[in-house]
Amino acid sequence: MIYMQKGWYHIVNERKTSVFSNGLLWFGAGISIAEILTGMLLAPLGFAKAFAAIILGHLIGGTVMYLAGLIGGRTGGSAMETVRISFGTQGAKLFAGLNVIQLVGWTAVMVASAALAANTIAAIGVSWWSLIIGAFIALWIVMGLKNLSKVNVVVMAALFILTIVLSLVVFKGGTPQVPAGDLTFGGAVELAVAMPLSWLPIISDYTRTAEKPGLATAASCSAYFIASSWMFLIGMGAALFTGQDDIAAIMVQAGMGVAGILVVLLSTVTTTFLDAFSAGVSCQSLVPKVSDKVLALIATVLGVILAIFAAPDQFQDFLYLIGSVFAPMTAILLSDFFILKQDHTADSVNWLNLVLWVLGVILYRFLLNVDTPVGITVPVVVILMVISALVHKVLNKA
Repeated sequence: MIYMQKGWYHIVNERKTSVFSNGLLWFGAGISIAEILTGMLLAPLGFAKAFAAIILGHLIGGTVMYLAGLIGGRTGGSAMETVRISFGTQGAKLFAGLNVIQLVGWTAVMVASAALAANTIAAIGVSWWSLIIGAFIALWIVMGLKNLSKVNVVVMAALFILTIVLSLVVFKGGTPQVPAGDLTFGGAVELAVAMPLSWLPIISDYTRTAEKPGLATAASCSAYFIASSWMFLIGMGAALFTGQDDIAAIMVQAGMGVAGILVVLLSTVTTTFLDAFSAGVSCQSLVPKVSDKVLALIATVLGVILAIFAAPDQFQDFLYLIGSVFAPMTAILLSDFFILKQDHTADSVNWLNLVLWVLGVILYRFLLNVDTPVGITVPVVVILMVISALVHKVLNKA
């Protein structure tokens, strides 16, 4: 099937993915060590406030994530292909390049964090664990989305059971001890919002192949909401009830052993696979003659090399900086697609939207130290959507 929209063509794969398989894929994305570690940061608020911040943040971030994924589902375009709607064919390449950089970087961060946790449970060397995790990510990529849906049924069932075990270990009893900290409620909401929003530049890579785009996108975001919120609660509970900030050490003390290794390995692979695979899809926008699988495997190799030879904290702030460009980008895309219903894919570069995006990034960075009850990402997205819609309507009438 060939899909055409105002001058751009996209060949849609006839082998569509089901609502169930999309839900499983994103349930696996939500179960990760990164979510648990982030949840630990919310403990200074106490259980009730931290729980409220987790739910509110995931609801807000999940709503924006749903709208972004719906664009890919409706158009059949990958995440970076849908960006052409707002920024033109050449303008979208800027975001594709930035996305590849951040996805390779986050692949490295995830692999390094998981390797360190796995080595705490079974000490064979962090580098060896990085290679093992990288090999499993590569296997997931080679299997592809359609074949992976069958494997994911077994993997997600195992992860579900293991996560229940981990939850029982963390919440088995004891008096909660609230650690000291100056985290505000708004800051906690922003941490929770950041997780679903981190998937904005890639969710369409998976909803584009759905049999039922609307339902598949809703299932994806709902499954991610449940899994990610659950991981945040485990992290927050671990900090409150055990007083530790190392989830691997908690698993060792609980005698989880092999079960702990499986939690770390499977949760990391099912999450980081999405980063690596989407790095390949985004890179294909820049080098269309190379297969997205080949490019994804290259991204995996680069991520593992970075994980082994570079400390993640050396470039993690840089990755957050890059990540901040995608919230303003998505705001403009949502405004064009849902409010203005206009398409700039026939343009080489849409300079007006590019200028609005730069202003959005400046606004985002300016508001970093501002505390609101809902964080800063959502206010930036809403403000920029309104400004974009008003500016375009005024100029179109002029």
